[in-house]
This record gives sequence, C-alpha cells and structure tokens, in this order.
Amino acid sequence: MTPRLQPLEPPYDAPVAEDLRRLMGAAELPPLALFRTIAHHPQLLGRFRQIGSSLLSFGTLDAADRETVIHRTTARCGAAYEWGVHARLFAQPLGLGEDWLAATWAGEADDPAFSPRQRRLVALVDELHDTGTVTDATWSALAADHDAAALVELVCLVGFYHLVSFCCGAFGVEGEPWAVAPPA
Repeated sequence: MTPRLQPLEPPYDAPVAEDLRRLMGAAELPPLALFRTIAHHPQLLGRFRQIGSSLLSFGTLDAADRETVIHRTTARCGAAYEWGVHARLFAQPLGLGEDWLAATWAGEADDPAFSPRQRRLVALVDELHDTGTVTDATWSALAADHDAAALVELVCLVGFYHLVSFCCGAFGVEGEPWAVAPPA
C-alpha cells in the first residue's frame, strides 16, 4: 500500500513526542506509522491517545474479550495493518493461537476456534458492522456475560476500531515490518 500521507519523522514537537511515547506504552518499538500519520493533526493525536489508552489500558474488559472485538472489527473493515499489529503485540502474548487469528479474519461467529463467549462478541461486532445496531438476542446474550459498563465499553470499542480501521485505509498506512500478516 502506498501511503497517502507520509508518517511524520523525528524530531517531533514536544507535545507530539509525548503523545507518541505514551501511545507506545511499554512496547520497545518506534512509534507506529499509524500514530505518526495521525500526528499531522497534533490535537487529534492527543484525543486519539486518550480514547485509545482508556480502552486498552484502563478498560474493564478481559484482555481476550477486548482482543476478540478488536481483531474482528479490524478484520471486518479490512484493516490488515491494525489487525497485524494487534496479532503480534496482544494476541500472541495472550496465547490466542493461529486458528483463533484465522477465525477473527475470515471465520463466522460460530467458528469452533471461538469460545461461546467469544462467539457472542463476534456476533456483536458483525451485527454492528453490518447494520449499525445489535439484535435483541445478541444483546441479551451479551448482557448475561457483562455488566452495563462493559456493554458500553464493548460498543465504544467497536466504534473506536472502526475509526482506527478507516484511518489505516484512507491514509494508506503501510504495514509494520514485524506485524503479523492476515491469513490468505
């Protein structure tokens, strides 16, 4: 993919450098191309960091649930960049294997690689992606697993990763060399 906006290169203005540092957290990697592309608008980079950090670092969801939602959302949006970053940095350390990764990219909600709980999360993502809403049956199933705060977080997580996916695609963000490639 050819970038439509080239990611910024150092040296960065101090506020941008701080946001990039905080976005990368404990990862001992240079700032992601996506973040450096969004940095063309420093104020939005700061807001992006705040929302993203809230969902990744300070959310209430179980990490495997969070990654199920993120992987499925980015896959449904065709955002190989973000899917691959999360596969390497989050799914692999959680022990979410190749079958699970393949199912998030191209499987159905009832894929055997998913646990029953993950199947309900995939149904949420698929319904929101396809229709912009959630069926009563899916909502009831999710409400049996999650409290009201987690339900809000789940829907916001899907929405935020649609934003991330749209940025990846619209800006033509090139993949990170260390990221996982989606299954063929």
